[in-house]
Amino acid sequence: MTRVKVCGLTTPEDVALAVDAGADAVGVITDVPIDTPREVEPTTAADLLADVPPFVTGVLVTMPEQASAAGALAAEAGADAVQIHGAFDAEELRALRAATDAAVLPVVDGGNTERALEIAPVADALVVDTPSESGGGGTGETHDWAATRDVVERTETPVVLAGGLTPANVDEAIEAVGPFAVDVASGVESVGGTKDPDAVRAFVAAATEVRA
Repeated sequence: MTRVKVCGLTTPEDVALAVDAGADAVGVITDVPIDTPREVEPTTAADLLADVPPFVTGVLVTMPEQASAAGALAAEAGADAVQIHGAFDAEELRALRAATDAAVLPVVDGGNTERALEIAPVADALVVDTPSESGGGGTGETHDWAATRDVVERTETPVVLAGGLTPANVDEAIEAVGPFAVDVASGVESVGGTKDPDAVRAFVAAATEVRA
């Protein structure tokens, strides 16, 4: 059964919206060196994650200069998992995983199957996304789903499909890739950083219909 994560939440109202819609996980972005309307201060991230109820996974999304910093941020925010953007190697990710109680979810480029398979053994899950040139997500662009399907079939590590997903294509994406979870941010927004309630509910419902 495919899980659903709604990412880039910036307000308590949007956290409640995602949870009430049936999301299995919610993501809050902090400490990223790129310009995004979805970033919040670390203290705000902690407050938002504190509102996440039991049985819903609270994910801190960050892009630190050093992998170890992600563990400290996750601990301060009380996150269940930390999604880490950046070109960190397997040893750095292994060290982070050993040093934090949070699950470690490194992000990989949808076109880089070799890197995905290299770091999969040291990750709790892989987030396969369509990053911008700066390495951040939220581009609203899809990638080669066949390549991501190849990653799913070649590793036992759970794969989270992100990048350009919307209520209109998430069912097709799940059928094509067979991911552990799907991850949406810009695809359910009315404007940058503000979630559209109807789109959030439609996304979760569409994914649920496929996974039922």
